[in-house]
Amino acid sequence: MKNNKKKFSNKSQLGMITFRFSKNKLAMFGLAVITLLIILCITAPLYINYEDVYKQSMANRFISPGSGHIFGTDQFGRDLFARIIYGGRISLLAGLVVVAFALILGVTLGGIAGYFGGRVDNIIMRICDVFMAVPRMLLSMAVVAALGQGTFKMLLALSIAAFPGYARTVRASIMTLRNQEYVEAAKCCGTSSARIIFKHVVPNGLGPVIVSATLGLGGTILAIASLGFLGIGVASPTPEWGTILSENRTNIRYYPYLGLIPGMFIAISVMCLNFVGDGLRDALDPRMKN
Repeated sequence: MKNNKKKFSNKSQLGMITFRFSKNKLAMFGLAVITLLIILCITAPLYINYEDVYKQSMANRFISPGSGHIFGTDQFGRDLFARIIYGGRISLLAGLVVVAFALILGVTLGGIAGYFGGRVDNIIMRICDVFMAVPRMLLSMAVVAALGQGTFKMLLALSIAAFPGYARTVRASIMTLRNQEYVEAAKCCGTSSARIIFKHVVPNGLGPVIVSATLGLGGTILAIASLGFLGIGVASPTPEWGTILSENRTNIRYYPYLGLIPGMFIAISVMCLNFVGDGLRDALDPRMKN
């Protein structure tokens, strides 16, 4: 009977969160656009020939957007639409991977620091302070410069730069929950500290972390594009929105669509993810709504 009540309560709480989120028009618009972008990128092989991403044709250079080439062609005659869509697979997927890695590390360290406190908390937080003392973008550039260029190394660099923020958010949530009655009851039953942290405490403090991760995803996509534009992220000719901008920056003055289109995709993705993050924040804690 108690288990049924608990399940009903959890479903009711989830239903209320979903209801409040669905009432936020900007959040629903952002979710719809991001979902559409992800579907377009995932299903790209169904309507785009992969050879068009890299196929060069000097006779077809700088064709303006039209029916033959929806977004036009670049300085090497490559189809910009194909490169944008396949580039989105890297930009969006890489952003999700970075946030996932940073969340795993941040939740683990933040959960341990918040639950045990004392010396353990001091050691972990001082390590986080060291990473947070350096601006995130500068730290990412330094790690990439030290490890070398490559997609995996870029993901590792951005994950290292992002995890301290998540660790601090988790720690703050855990410190307000570690003295709750259900935690004391679990201790009295002989439950291990690891089980208490990851089974009872962390799940109840994930609300702010989910919001932070959603908002951070937009910043991560922007950071990936920035590294690509600077030439230390995804290497050309592999398509990625920042790399596409970098490849065409010398021709943007005469052919503005080469900069406007990839820049528009970056801006729309980041803006819509921020809409979703704001909507989640308001849905999880209505008191935060302006």
